[in-house]
Amino acid sequence: MSILIIAPNRDENIWKKSFIDYDPNIKVFKSRDTFDDESIDCVVVWNHPQGVLKKYKNLKLIYSMGAGVDHVFNDSELPEDIPICKIVDDRLSFSMSNYIIMAILNYHRRFYKYQSDKKNKVWDQESNPEINLKIGILGFGILGKDAAEKLKKLNFDVIGYSLNKKEEKEIDVYFGNKIDIFLSKINVLVCTVPYTKSTHSLLNKDLFNKLKTPTYLINVSRGKVHVEKDILDGIESGKLTGAFLDVFEKEPLPKDSFIWEHDKIQFTPHIASITNVKAVIPQVVKNYKNLLSGNKLINLVNRDKKY
Repeated sequence: MSILIIAPNRDENIWKKSFIDYDPNIKVFKSRDTFDDESIDCVVVWNHPQGVLKKYKNLKLIYSMGAGVDHVFNDSELPEDIPICKIVDDRLSFSMSNYIIMAILNYHRRFYKYQSDKKNKVWDQESNPEINLKIGILGFGILGKDAAEKLKKLNFDVIGYSLNKKEEKEIDVYFGNKIDIFLSKINVLVCTVPYTKSTHSLLNKDLFNKLKTPTYLINVSRGKVHVEKDILDGIESGKLTGAFLDVFEKEPLPKDSFIWEHDKIQFTPHIASITNVKAVIPQVVKNYKNLLSGNKLINLVNRDKKY
């Protein structure tokens, strides 16, 4: 029984070493190692080659290296009826919430205006240095909820939206068909939804038209959740005051993208929240041992919902 790491765009050596350091009794292989295909019962993956999982006939568990699992479901030849688990880790929430708070505070305190003033040697003490915000968290899962709670503690006015009803004492969370009401109440939209068929191109012109004018957009979910042309049109029309993006339709961001030089779009190269390998290895090992002993798996992905 063995774990196989398949992550073409990541350092598989770090993952293998971390597994062995944590539990030397577990057999772990990288994708380029020599091993018996039939010995593999668990794969830990990130953007694995399509169809490659079919060759492991005794596979019993597919594990995503991160909180997102859209890369797993991108495989049209994904083996059926095999459990899929994802990473749920406080450090992921910590990093994501800090990133969202950073993006909001920079907008709230008009940091980009003062950067421009510095460049142009403008001394402006008369303008209001703060923008009044009503923040909406679109996608009230583990990451979205953590960010909302921390923003609330900073005394920001925060509401949320989730597909399913969620009870929160301090934060109003809209759900189901109430998304239009949610959108009409906010002037900062933070998107933390998972990427699925239903969220593909969700952040588009039709959705932007339901927002207050103007609204600021922050997307930390997946690039295919937004339509970049519609973001540009929204900014040029005044519907959006700007955007802070960590994800893009194509990654790496193409050199000819308008985003590189647009003064109202801030961006980072998909680094809002990165998996800390050593921190999550214990979780993966625990789940792997649950698998071998027949115990209940944690952080199990719903194959129908794809998150």
